[in-house]
Amino acid sequence: MNLCNLNDLRDLLGRHGFRFSKSMGQNFLIDPTVPRDIADSSGASPEWGVLVIGPGVGPLTVELAQRAGKVVTVELDRSLFPVLEETLAPYPNVEVVSGDVMKLELGALLREKFGGLPVMACANLPYNITTPALTKFVETKEIRQFTVMIQREVAKRICAPPGDREGSAFSLFLQYYMEPEYLFSVEPEKFYPAPKVTSAVVRCVRREKPPVETEDEALLLRLMRGAFALRRKTLANSLASALGRPKEEFLEAIRGAGLSETVRGEQLTFRDFAALCARLTS
Repeated sequence: MNLCNLNDLRDLLGRHGFRFSKSMGQNFLIDPTVPRDIADSSGASPEWGVLVIGPGVGPLTVELAQRAGKVVTVELDRSLFPVLEETLAPYPNVEVVSGDVMKLELGALLREKFGGLPVMACANLPYNITTPALTKFVETKEIRQFTVMIQREVAKRICAPPGDREGSAFSLFLQYYMEPEYLFSVEPEKFYPAPKVTSAVVRCVRREKPPVETEDEALLLRLMRGAFALRRKTLANSLASALGRPKEEFLEAIRGAGLSETVRGEQLTFRDFAALCARLTS
């Protein structure tokens, strides 16, 4: 059976009485090169364990099972379990776990399932949970890297370097801990049903150390988040609003960091944020 052949896919889903759920953002791949390329790009090998979120009918999981030492896939839609039982039957190194990735304690799950194997995550993420899911990946220290397919516009934003207009508070947060790489785009016609937007695949590898040093990491992260609170306003106005401190305090720190009083948050690099943080903590 070709899990990415539309006729085979329809027959498979029909046999098991599956119905698509719009709320779960289910769009299944019908181009076999895509899951293969994602698996290749992930760097999965027998020395790795792989966490797959939302396997669908399993084409990416199958590709990863052929490469990795162990694969654990988390699926929320229980109506897909009979489908996965059929499609993943040839792969004894795959385990299907029922659950919502946003509610699971991922660290504990990964320690239980993978033992001493280093862990990566792979997923074709529903657009409506992209940011919280990626945040959870970043915050789960056991995940050393992840390769995900997300909306192309979001992929471009999280890969935009600090100081780029396409950047955001989330891209700064992600890049503080991870090194992202935009890999390739995936057109809507490669899915069934076809989504209304183009997707893209991004690979993020955990940094050995942050891009800048600071004595107050919590404040640095608050500054990066607060810099985008009022995106059309100056950095001083945005930070004063977000952090609840006097604007003049931020203006003094901005000047001390060698920045213009009219600078906007989107223009700052990690070094700029670190210099600003140092001024505010001195």
